Amino acid sequence: MPETILVTGATGFIGNYVIENLLQKKMTVIANSHLKEKAVLMPWYEKVKYIPFDLHSNFSSQNLYEYFEKPDVCIHLSWQGLPNYKESFHLEKELPAQLLFLSNLLRHGLKDLTVTGTCFEYGMQQGELTEEMEAMPNNNYAKAKNELRLQLENLQRDYPFSLKWLRLFYMYGKGQNARSLFSQLEEALQKKEKVFNMSGGMQVRDFLAVEKVAGYIVEAALQTKITGVINISSNKPVRVKDFIENFLQENHQHIGLNLGYYPYPDFEPMEFWGNNHKLLSILQ
Repeated sequence: MPETILVTGATGFIGNYVIENLLQKKMTVIANSHLKEKAVLMPWYEKVKYIPFDLHSNFSSQNLYEYFEKPDVCIHLSWQGLPNYKESFHLEKELPAQLLFLSNLLRHGLKDLTVTGTCFEYGMQQGELTEEMEAMPNNNYAKAKNELRLQLENLQRDYPFSLKWLRLFYMYGKGQNARSLFSQLEEALQKKEKVFNMSGGMQVRDFLAVEKVAGYIVEAALQTKITGVINISSNKPVRVKDFIENFLQENHQHIGLNLGYYPYPDFEPMEFWGNNHKLLSILQ
């Protein structure tokens, strides 16, 4: 079992939950983000070794593996510019910075790397998505993520390291981006609005609570049996409209759904969900 875990993107939506999960497992956590002012406000701040670092700084001559105190495992969650999936920033700025950062860690000795990818790497493919399917990304965020994966796989020829590439599907939970469906719904409920404006709601998705996603990320990162692309998904397709209605019912809340107010996103297929056979093998 690894002893020291570096978590990048520590102050992000998923990062908070991943760190809490690792601390519950009595792991030594090195937390990284680029804004210390935000990190000091986190409930875990006093329980971890916090090391600030900005991926977009000039670090070409620096040994980052040493700087982060030679962690056994890196769980790399950091990615800027979300949720603006179509912005060229992801390919022009974020991808090069990400690759330089991770290749520096690997070149100087990191042996075990877990990176969060995205279900958008599958592009417009419909139905049950398996890890064996070809990546066909069609927005700039997904293209950048997929290119990072390919470059890391190439680096494995030069540096022996374990790579787990976790494709995340849809999450919900406290602390999510204010523009997410779940956050907008919660805001409408708090304001006691009579209706919630949304799309037609007939699109089929794969939802998991962020607490579960964080737990699955940690379980995948701490094992070495299963590597490569791994879907972090439930394999339980549900219509968005049904998901919202179930959430309202479970929380004894009510709001009218104004279906069709927004158009369906043009960068997502109508129906898709993630096969989770690899994830289940890890959890057994």
